Amino acid sequence: MNTAPSQETTPSAGHWRSYGPLDLHPILMHAMRAFNEHGYHGTSVRDIAGRVGVTVPALYYHYENKQALLATLLETSIKDVLDRCRAAAREAGDDPLARFCGMVESIVLYMAHRRQLAFLDTEIRSLEPQNRARYVALRDYLEHMLLDTVEEGRAQGVFTTPIPADAVRSVLVMCQGVANWFREDGPLTAEEVAERHVLLSLGTVGHPAAVAGDVVLPFPRRTPPGRGAASRGSSG
Repeated sequence: MNTAPSQETTPSAGHWRSYGPLDLHPILMHAMRAFNEHGYHGTSVRDIAGRVGVTVPALYYHYENKQALLATLLETSIKDVLDRCRAAAREAGDDPLARFCGMVESIVLYMAHRRQLAFLDTEIRSLEPQNRARYVALRDYLEHMLLDTVEEGRAQGVFTTPIPADAVRSVLVMCQGVANWFREDGPLTAEEVAERHVLLSLGTVGHPAAVAGDVVLPFPRRTPPGRGAASRGSSG
């Protein structure tokens, strides 16, 4: 399994928080939207071709079948998460607290900014065995990145959870859940959601200050321009 970062999409340190428009091949973009709207099994290749405005044979010229579309979308998503998570970890350096916070922040920001792509993780059940194994290996790699950091923090007394593997899985489930409910016009920005999830995650892994309620995050509070309290709507 190749878990090396993508040479084309790896964000440099300091830019893993940056998100531009989602850049996907038109066929992938329309497949993603169709899968989100109707589910993998509720979407046909003809449906996707019609959305793109091409014939079915033309679609097959680019992608072998519907399964190839789903596998490509899921691998594109998890590799981007991994790339950003690595960049956050590199930026944080050797401090396990800062590294853990950076990785959690990067995951939550991805789930919020790439919600439609990240939501496709719910379709993992639709992957054929070989594609599923490849995707699960990449997702497990992300889990082990966090677990290694928590174990290092436990050795230094930064984290106190007696069940680090379970704590890390809980953190990931909580972070991935953001893709299910986050709305750009909701009451919180992606950055504010990420900050709250960092605090929740620190409590989950037993950071003493988080448990006591007086933690100081190792990064500044961030609110993008134009997203002050007066500009926010209600969650959708």
